[in-house]
Amino acid sequence: MVEERLTDGVRIAQLLASEVTGDRGRLRALDVTDADPDVEPTPDGALAYGFASERDPATRLADVYVHPDRVRIEVRVAPDAAADAATAAGLRVRPKAVRPPRTLVFVESGAQVKRALPTLETLLEHVE
Repeated sequence: MVEERLTDGVRIAQLLASEVTGDRGRLRALDVTDADPDVEPTPDGALAYGFASERDPATRLADVYVHPDRVRIEVRVAPDAAADAATAAGLRVRPKAVRPPRTLVFVESGAQVKRALPTLETLLEHVE
């Protein structure tokens, strides 16, 4: 049994991107965009990549930021629906008070990556 928990922000971001790009189900319409393969984590979070719908690649649905010990998904579309989906999946969520409003979803371990996928599915539902 593995005793260690994956809490490296860069590795968590890589796992999340891999789950999305390898998904041939509901997430097949979601693209990873503007990826920075050399991203270095920062305490405030460094932009690693974004998510966009293949139907409208110019519209960013969410951004993924890398922290030393976690990933932050900053949801740009359907923030309330994304918050509901992430909360239902057991992820930590908080609103970001900007205009337009956004939702922050925290993925704090490699084990939580799969739990973030329904949130990303929700984004696609609100743009298609």
